[in-house]
Amino acid sequence: MTHTNASSPGCSRRRFLGLAAAAAASVPVISACGSGTGSDASGKLKFWDMPWGTAAYNDVSKKIITSYKPAAGLPSAGYQGIAWANFGQTFASAIASGTNPAVSTGGGFQAFQFAEQGAIAYADNLIETMKKDGFYDDFLPGTLDGMKTDKGYVAIPWELDAHVWWYNKALLEKAGAKVPTNWDELLTSGQALKKIGVYGFATAAGPGNSLAYETPMSMMIGNGGGLFDPDGNLDVLNARNIEAIEFIKQLVGEGIVDPASVGYTNDNAYAQWSKKRYGLGNEQGGLAENVGGDVAKDLLVMSPIAGPHGDKGTLVVQNNVMMYKNTPSQEGSEALLLHWLKNMHQFWDQALVNGLPVLKSIAESPAFQQRPNYVKMVKEYQPIGTSYATRGKTIGGAQSKMDGNSAMYQFGQAVLSSKTDAKAALTTLSNALASLLK
Repeated sequence: MTHTNASSPGCSRRRFLGLAAAAAASVPVISACGSGTGSDASGKLKFWDMPWGTAAYNDVSKKIITSYKPAAGLPSAGYQGIAWANFGQTFASAIASGTNPAVSTGGGFQAFQFAEQGAIAYADNLIETMKKDGFYDDFLPGTLDGMKTDKGYVAIPWELDAHVWWYNKALLEKAGAKVPTNWDELLTSGQALKKIGVYGFATAAGPGNSLAYETPMSMMIGNGGGLFDPDGNLDVLNARNIEAIEFIKQLVGEGIVDPASVGYTNDNAYAQWSKKRYGLGNEQGGLAENVGGDVAKDLLVMSPIAGPHGDKGTLVVQNNVMMYKNTPSQEGSEALLLHWLKNMHQFWDQALVNGLPVLKSIAESPAFQQRPNYVKMVKEYQPIGTSYATRGKTIGGAQSKMDGNSAMYQFGQAVLSSKTDAKAALTTLSNALASLLK
């Protein structure tokens, strides 16, 4: 779990275990105390929220919750910020002690994990309410489907963490290189950038940096591969995955990848972009804001590139809002969640988050249209984005077990190592995941 400075205009999802001090400084950790019914001591529904941006994000989110006016007979609501530091333990402990919130944001996959433990209130009834009032139709195609399991909808998505292709316009022009549209052109442009001392495939696999595994995952998905088959079974060693990792290995071998990137944190990688040492890369949506400075104006999102078989795809994680069974009023939880969703446009109105919206109305709003990189992401990447499930069913709790697991980081480091070939790196990952997901 990684990414995004706590001081940036917006955060990507659940990526803050390495930023404990910064996150904790801006949002206090709640202690395990309360009424034991999803409400606080005053009887208000508890809404727990993560720091998805600077303090301004939490201020706006709190105002949304405190502006909630419940219907007669339903409880009012209170807001509590939760730090990313040890957030998984914070939620797990609260659930175990019966002091959990009624509604919360949280890690991108925690709803699946807690649903398997019987702690999540499925959102199917809320989905039906949304269909009746027309709000359901405002969601971008496929977004709600990512939350559906065999037992129902575990949560409602609110923001998308997409991996997209970035390039530095000035550096490509200096190198006489074109913006790539496929892997062959990516290699050619990388070779041209190398001649001017610039790396053409930016990545990073240092401590706490989830690009270690998310970049190769995005490449595998973009080649029609993935970790699971259509039936939801592990399928790590398929031919498309091997082909994708072999291509990254080729880039490493040709010096198109920074050899030091295997040890880079997020800040290290941003510094390379800032110093104009990186010219191309598969990164998150908030790259330009995270890099900042004068170079940010030259960082542009390019169209998805095609793999050797013509496939296009990318890794997209859906951050979501979930409800818990332990609540004083399930009807109240649903009404509160719906209120927050219908007012979350304020985050994009004020450019407080760097993720993509799930609502058409936000994507089409004047404020959002002023951010051309994000407009391109919604138009070209959201429709081809998928989670770790990739080709098959929603894989539920498996995602929460995999995401941030040491095996994933080790895989990413092996991909950048000249000592391990593609099949060996994938074999080690396959064996580790088979053991992890038993």
